[in-house]
Amino acid sequence: METRNIIAAISLSAAVILLYTLFFAPPPVTQESIAEKNKTEQSSDAPSLDQKENITEISREQALSESERIQFENQSIIGSISLKGAAIDDLTFKEYNVVLNGDEKVNLLAPRNAKEGYLIESGFITTDKNVEIPNSNSIWSVSGNKKLTAQSPIKLTWANDQGITFEKEISIDDKFLFTVKQRVINSTNNKYDFYSYGQIIRNEAPEITNFYILHEGLVATLDDELIEEDYDDIEEKKFSRTAQKGWLGIGDKYWITSLIPPKGKEFKTTFDYKNKFRANFVATEPLELNSNSSIEDKMQIIVAAKRVDVIDGYAESLKIDKFDLTIDWGFLYFITKPLFFGIDYFFKLLGNYGLAIIAITICIRLAFFPLANFSFRSMAKMKALTPEMTRLKELHKDDKMKLQQAMMALYKKEKVNPMSGCLPILVQIPVFFALYKVLFVTIEMRHMPFYGWIQDLSERDPTSLFNLFGLLPYDVPSFLMIGAWPIAMGISMFVQMKLNPAPTDPMQAKIFMFFPLFLTIILAPFPAGLVIYWTVNNILTMAQQVFIMKRTTVKTVT
Repeated sequence: METRNIIAAISLSAAVILLYTLFFAPPPVTQESIAEKNKTEQSSDAPSLDQKENITEISREQALSESERIQFENQSIIGSISLKGAAIDDLTFKEYNVVLNGDEKVNLLAPRNAKEGYLIESGFITTDKNVEIPNSNSIWSVSGNKKLTAQSPIKLTWANDQGITFEKEISIDDKFLFTVKQRVINSTNNKYDFYSYGQIIRNEAPEITNFYILHEGLVATLDDELIEEDYDDIEEKKFSRTAQKGWLGIGDKYWITSLIPPKGKEFKTTFDYKNKFRANFVATEPLELNSNSSIEDKMQIIVAAKRVDVIDGYAESLKIDKFDLTIDWGFLYFITKPLFFGIDYFFKLLGNYGLAIIAITICIRLAFFPLANFSFRSMAKMKALTPEMTRLKELHKDDKMKLQQAMMALYKKEKVNPMSGCLPILVQIPVFFALYKVLFVTIEMRHMPFYGWIQDLSERDPTSLFNLFGLLPYDVPSFLMIGAWPIAMGISMFVQMKLNPAPTDPMQAKIFMFFPLFLTIILAPFPAGLVIYWTVNNILTMAQQVFIMKRTTVKTVT
């Protein structure tokens, strides 16, 4: 087999393997990952957050009406805090709809006795079992403001019969940040030790939207290390780690619920499942509450839409270690995030993310212009050499060794490198994956239209060849949803392949001709924005290739 064909086959195989690894294959299990998964912290003197609960599941609306509440609202969110347990358990994003062009807003948090219960608790606990502390059934009272806004914090109070009072002052900014200042006031002559804590509880795992390209589940950065645990992993085994700095939370595709422990204090993070998922931290060192005195601590809670400017803004302003990793940029972080900023720049300039994708495609083509020129010159020479290669193959059809020697001599004489034809594909693969990641994980692309029938660049092309793109009055199954943009992409790839030198092996030539159809079917379910990128990229590639081929000549070999 000719060297060029071998290289092409290897390149194609590598691309398929890489596609499978990134999109479909589960992450590899290594000895290091096993050791990390089984790593737990040594026993701590800090008390446990376990609490026996008997919960009867009811609807979200019923659950909200069962307890007295303090309402909160700012520019971005609206919801309420239950005075039973002082839990933040009701939050709706004002700027985001559940479906495109719908009226229902995205509800993230819900009370603990709702099926979709998802809430945040905070406070102090102690190892002294004789001290009564507030729990999920304790009723708190409000003093001062009766509604939490960006301009007016609220103060909650709960006291036991032992002379100890617990207070919480909760404030919010104009986006997604809650700040909780907690105090314990001791009016007795006794001394106590208290540990601050924060906890996120989620009754059940949501419907997962990823296929190994996105992490959804429990997440943290602890002492500069990113920790990602899937829901099913935590159901099987608890995770526990002590750290000096970091944050923890539960992340969905577009939303994050996170806790930022008090700064400068060691804390123990635990992810576990006991009929519900829990992500919590407990301070490892107690605060000593002396007689007739008080202690206090402060923590932050961020329940946010994963907008890049918001997440990066909080990471910088609050100095939260690696908080930007709440957005799953992936292992191509160094390409993915700059690519997003490039697209976002053109969006602000052009006012449409589809146009921004086209603009960034042009920039990428310009960046790789010299490399592509070198490759296309070589491919043009290869195509010009096809008659001579066919002659040599016929001449040495019974002697493979002589055929290879003759081919290599021809390549050397004409200064042709067969490998250079693979370079454009190899260069495009990381950019393709990075752009796919941007379209898949960034909420900025969600529900963003292009022109015509594309109303959401983060979703597939909604048209189908099998009902003539909507002209015939019936719907088609999802696996037959091969839209206009994927077809345009397939046609552009087919034309581009016709410009390349055809393989001399008939079977391989048929396989290569089938490849555009294969990619059309594979890419049909992908985000429309990605297919637009690939189509425009093919068109620009063809234009450059035709230009180079017209300027490239090869002497006739005798």
